[in-house]
Amino acid sequence: MVYLMGDVQGCAAAMNQLLDRIGFSPSRDRLVVLGDLVNRGPQSLAVLERLSGLGDAATCLLGNHDLHLLAVAQGVRKLHRGDTVQDILEDPRLDHWLDWLAHRRMACVVEGWLCVHAGVLPGWDAARTLSLAAEVETQLRDPARRAAFLPQMYGNQPASWQDGLQGAERWRVVVNALTRLRFCTPDGEMDFKAKDGLADAPAGHHAWFAVPGRRSEGQPIAFGHWSTLGLVNRPDLLALDTGCVWGGALTAVRVDGGRRDVLQQACTPINA
Repeated sequence: MVYLMGDVQGCAAAMNQLLDRIGFSPSRDRLVVLGDLVNRGPQSLAVLERLSGLGDAATCLLGNHDLHLLAVAQGVRKLHRGDTVQDILEDPRLDHWLDWLAHRRMACVVEGWLCVHAGVLPGWDAARTLSLAAEVETQLRDPARRAAFLPQMYGNQPASWQDGLQGAERWRVVVNALTRLRFCTPDGEMDFKAKDGLADAPAGHHAWFAVPGRRSEGQPIAFGHWSTLGLVNRPDLLALDTGCVWGGALTAVRVDGGRRDVLQQACTPINA
């Protein structure tokens, strides 16, 4: 059985309870976690321990919070108020966890579903998305390349994809689309200020999955990142960040064999 799971964000208790309810077996089942494994919740280290322990049975995507941890550990970024990754940073196995995270995927396809953390730009089809994701994966997996790339990863420019982009600018656009995107214009210019639901779309912008004529139209896509959107369960679209860390639920969906079984585990809000 194959399950897709939304943003865990350090909520190890809810994740373990949901996996137990599923009866997840690494010898039989497969899990894809759609990014943001860590941060904001109380047990980021425990999440990494459980997911890494599943071996090849778990495919974990990188979200913006996971990249933030890599950047903090390298000294590129400072911890924000509300960050809860200190248990990882203080763990004697820190180098192991950083290397494990750096070898996760930016995008994948499973059971016909293109899986990303945040979104896909209008000009990208599934093949282009996977190809560009692989470029960023290459930068992150090699320690020397990672050390050079992380200081250049942050920023909102370029705001849209151009085929001629090279180097850090090229990969920055890919990272921003795959881990931060919510709204964009029909020609793919991204907005990073609006973070609420669909009614919050800036003038001239659409939710990335509602852009008319996007090249990925018809390709089933699963994503997380957008907790204010809530659960979306359409034949061609699964939005699975249901606000676990904010007291919502952690959501998993079975997708093999044409199934669409939705399972949710209620969570305790971080300020409870």
